[in-house]
Amino acid sequence: MSRSAHSELEPMIDLRGSGVSLTPARARLLQAIHGHGSISAAARAVGMSYKGAWDAVAALNKLVGEPLVTTETGGSGGGGARLTPMGQRVLAFHGALTALQQRLLANSADAGDGDLEHMLRRLDNLMLKTSARNQYEGTVQSIQRGAVNSEVILALDGGERLVAIVTNGSVDELGLAEGSSAIALVKASFVLLAEADGLRTSARNALAGTVSACREGAVNAEVELALAAGKRLVATVTNESLRELDIQVGKPLLALVKASHVILAVAV
Repeated sequence: MSRSAHSELEPMIDLRGSGVSLTPARARLLQAIHGHGSISAAARAVGMSYKGAWDAVAALNKLVGEPLVTTETGGSGGGGARLTPMGQRVLAFHGALTALQQRLLANSADAGDGDLEHMLRRLDNLMLKTSARNQYEGTVQSIQRGAVNSEVILALDGGERLVAIVTNGSVDELGLAEGSSAIALVKASFVLLAEADGLRTSARNALAGTVSACREGAVNAEVELALAAGKRLVATVTNESLRELDIQVGKPLLALVKASHVILAVAV
């Protein structure tokens, strides 16, 4: 089959579970919810009726035995909605499978065995399940070894990067190398939040975002930031810090993470 014929084909990944399917149309809806934070806005973006979008969300929440989307009561606009960590993982897994299928179908000269192996490792990484609230899959951009520790820079989608300091032994055990795939794990309690302007800090990782949700508890609050390329970050701060920083939805903030607090993982 010619390359032009390949380009006319549209591969379709359909993930099935609990009698429910994550079709390409529903995957686009999940992606739109992730980007817009609203079911009504997501429905408009993908050309789906409001009722159809709600029905799809209700069905998808049964897909893996736990919700993929959570909603908050609102007014005429339909309230807010966001993907759960499982929802983000399932959507990323669907996207990675689709990309791999397209690459295999194209069978182009630049898609060698090493490239396909890299994509398969990315799929394995997406199946990791940990207690860390923040998980970011990326590609190792560089490794600078020291006497005891190494500085590993992980390039993420959207142009952002995360710096991790790990032992040289960990680099060797994980098989990290430039161009390899890895996941960065950051506990919500390790994230510090700060005003976006006029800040100087020693933290190697400073990710700019906008507050998309804030849930206050008895002592601590959970703050969710919308980052670049549709990524989200969750931080746990005290209620006192919440008031001091006047944290509210829509406010721009910096998420600060020490390089030593970034944990790296790979599929085995």
